[in-house]
Amino acid sequence: MEMVHITIQTPGFEEEIAFYETYAGLSIQRDMRSVGKELVFLGNRNESTMLEIIHNQEAPEYENTYLSIGFHTDDLDSIREKLISAGLDPTPFITPIPGVRFFYVRDPAGVNVQFIDAFYLNN
Repeated sequence: MEMVHITIQTPGFEEEIAFYETYAGLSIQRDMRSVGKELVFLGNRNESTMLEIIHNQEAPEYENTYLSIGFHTDDLDSIREKLISAGLDPTPFITPIPGVRFFYVRDPAGVNVQFIDAFYLNN
């Protein structure tokens, strides 16, 4: 069994797409707008685990501090600075053990997104 996607429903469809393209480096792999659906799949490449973004004007605003989506990066400092420059509010860096450093930020739909630079992910 393989995880294929995580779905985010949001009234801020375009903002959500732009967030993941800009900060997580994802790109649209499947775009259903051409067949009348406000739905896209974002990923690093086709057939990878993807984010499914669905435009839903009635999606509730909620906060779930126990859910996050994580992205590994080799340029943690730069991404955090870009988020701050864009007016977003990332957490301070968190270093729970030596060699692991990350921070969180909320995406436009309120989902926790973790950016992590950890030695164990590179090995």
